[in-house]
Amino acid sequence: MKRLLLFAALFILLSCNSKKADLIIRNAVIYTVDSNFTTAEAMVIKDGEIIAIGRNIDVSEYSADSIVDAKGAAIFPGFIDAHAHFVSYGQSLFAVNLFGCNNWQEALERVKKFAAEHPNEAWIRGRGWDQNKWPGKSFPNNDSLNALFPGKPVLLTRVDGHAAIVNNKALELAGVKPGQQLTGGEVETKNGKLTGILIDNAVDLVSAKIPASTSADYEKTLLAAQQNCVAQGLTTITDCGLMYNEVAQIDTLQQNNKLKLRLYVMLSDDTANYNRYLLKGPYKSDLLYVKGIKVYADGALGSRGACLLQPYADKQGWKGFLLSSPAHFDSIAKMLSETNWQMCTHAIGDSGNRIILNIYAKYLKGKNDKRWRIEHAQVVDPADFHLFGDYSIIPSVQPTHATSDMYWAGDRLGKERLRSAYAYKQLLQQNNWLPLGTDFPVEDISPFKTFLAAVFRKDDKGFPATGFQMENSLSREQTIRGMTIWAAKANCMEKEVGSLEKGKLADFIILSDDLMKVDINHILSTTVSATYINGKKVYGK
Repeated sequence: MKRLLLFAALFILLSCNSKKADLIIRNAVIYTVDSNFTTAEAMVIKDGEIIAIGRNIDVSEYSADSIVDAKGAAIFPGFIDAHAHFVSYGQSLFAVNLFGCNNWQEALERVKKFAAEHPNEAWIRGRGWDQNKWPGKSFPNNDSLNALFPGKPVLLTRVDGHAAIVNNKALELAGVKPGQQLTGGEVETKNGKLTGILIDNAVDLVSAKIPASTSADYEKTLLAAQQNCVAQGLTTITDCGLMYNEVAQIDTLQQNNKLKLRLYVMLSDDTANYNRYLLKGPYKSDLLYVKGIKVYADGALGSRGACLLQPYADKQGWKGFLLSSPAHFDSIAKMLSETNWQMCTHAIGDSGNRIILNIYAKYLKGKNDKRWRIEHAQVVDPADFHLFGDYSIIPSVQPTHATSDMYWAGDRLGKERLRSAYAYKQLLQQNNWLPLGTDFPVEDISPFKTFLAAVFRKDDKGFPATGFQMENSLSREQTIRGMTIWAAKANCMEKEVGSLEKGKLADFIILSDDLMKVDINHILSTTVSATYINGKKVYGK
């Protein structure tokens, strides 16, 4: 009896002396993604921060009302998508889904079904078609759209967002004429007739006529997008290219505790954004960081808008085009070089990359920590790789672009030029770190597909059997770093998120399988058991 009383007294004493926390995770395999890529067993969280991490015994002095026994599950820092389009993705969830269509007729059937289900929509919008996956690989024309929808405007955006097909009603509302010329875009005309195909800046002629979204629209679309993101283990999204009013909608939803995702925002290269933000400097709140300026050098390879040094292998005499003049890019670089804003430029073709790399070099003047970025860095001339390292320029890449494009990229580029495209290992070697993203909704939102494409260079069909250009594959550790701490570093957020270390914010995920060990055949069946942001569960049972 005396022994029982003694144990009871000791238990009460220890309880009284224990340090109180909000959440304790125990019995886990925690990949901290610190500088040594160490693992831990337990983690303690208070007020949204990690206050202790280590072995189970190391956290025994803490108590909490919420204790999670992970039962050996793998825990990683929350995934960070270094390049995506969160607002556009949310909007796409309420438009015609054209991803995966096997031909133009299938796309039309989906549009007809959507129109019948949404008869009150003023415009019919859709996204995701890709002519490169269709027989003949040719752009369609709008004859069928005109016959189906003579009185309602239709705009269907290509998978990459750099081309669209519209019907005559939309062209009429926008005042587009056959043979119309513009910088950085093309209005396709055949035999003096508009085909409905618009490329790059030409798409804006029509999209500018679509009525602006309301606050209610933003709430509906962004909350739907958030649900899908946290279900995939995404805790921070880099949204590339927003207007100030869209940022305001995000900020309002976050301040009202409705939008819980962390967002890093690049503002679009637009005078209205500069007038609103540039003199004030970057904006930062608990969940929102507005610090980048998104500039577009050229278009996309799939629609032959990427700017190449030599003509396309499958279009004689055609090199693509820049979306603005080099003088414009130079003026933006000069302006931003005198601020602490990041310049983040979309560049796909080897000419587009070379022009931007040299403009960056002019103002960065050697090694630096300004963290200017090139988004995609998809086709780089072998002579230009060193510029990334020489001037500390960040190549921000999306591994699933390689596995999506590999079916036809060789047709566009030819065998020799393809060797230095999607060259992630070569790009990693320039600065010894490389942020990874998906570019969703251009690609699938899944970070697990990113992991598969980066490490094994295969798509979700398991193709090709031996991997695509495996000399540029990344290791599992490099890929996890690219999806966490390196993505955070690209956003100047590495002191807050991206790794699980004492003093950092508690953004983490619990997975069904350990990505550092799981067999290749089970990568895409890996699921997220729980997602935490600021130590609070935002997804999972």
